[in-house]
Amino acid sequence: MLTVLLTKLIATALVVIGVSVAVGRLGPRLGGIIAGTPIILGPGYFFLLQEWPTEFIQDAALATLHALIATLLFSISFVLTAERLGALPSLGLATLIWIPGAYLFSFMPGGVAVAVALYGVVLLLAEVIKRTLDLTQPKVVAVSGWSDVVLRGLLAGVLVAVATTLGAHSGPLLSGILVGFPVGLFTIGWTLHDRYGPEVARATVAAAQQGMLSLVAFALATALLAGHVAPMVTFLGALLASIAVSAALFTISQWRVRRAYGHLLAPESTIKGSHTHE
Repeated sequence: MLTVLLTKLIATALVVIGVSVAVGRLGPRLGGIIAGTPIILGPGYFFLLQEWPTEFIQDAALATLHALIATLLFSISFVLTAERLGALPSLGLATLIWIPGAYLFSFMPGGVAVAVALYGVVLLLAEVIKRTLDLTQPKVVAVSGWSDVVLRGLLAGVLVAVATTLGAHSGPLLSGILVGFPVGLFTIGWTLHDRYGPEVARATVAAAQQGMLSLVAFALATALLAGHVAPMVTFLGALLASIAVSAALFTISQWRVRRAYGHLLAPESTIKGSHTHE
């Protein structure tokens, strides 16, 4: 048992660390897409799909969708309280909201369709709150240091190892919820708050809310594909769905930037040409 736990811990930590390093070195376009991939859900469900039957996987994926709804509440709580309470108290409060939220949502009827619909409603609420607060964009380039990356990798490794080995033996509900815990938001909120202040931490966590749609796509695809295709095909299909959503979100964000600030990004020759014609 200990060997299995350590294997999963090390494998997950290496994936998380590797992806985190790649995000910083591949540039904003590819890095932005890769950052939205399920670097914790991916390893978690890779192990679960190899070890557990179809019904278990479907129930766990539904529990993960419910946990992701609670993660939106986690992010909303942090955005609202980080400036007044500080890093760890606000993250502690957000976690106390996440735990009962993920558990209570699991009793909600309606399956994956209702879970996705409720996620959309809570995401809309998060967007309204973000616009109401009028959070300013970070004015620094928040780069993760090695200590941040290693900490995130180790926490993710412990979570996946426990969720897919010990938690799985307690049933798909606990396993799916544990895999959905927002390790990334927790560590990012903590390190950015301490390093750059609450303004940057709040804006970054708020910006991650839409990006979580890629995780929803992964869990939804897993729930729909499990039992209909081979486990590895299920995993690859869910991963591709997640990457597709991340790429679409990144493309839309780039289009919005060009639409809003395109006149400022126009080549100098174009600007001179327009003056000449005048």
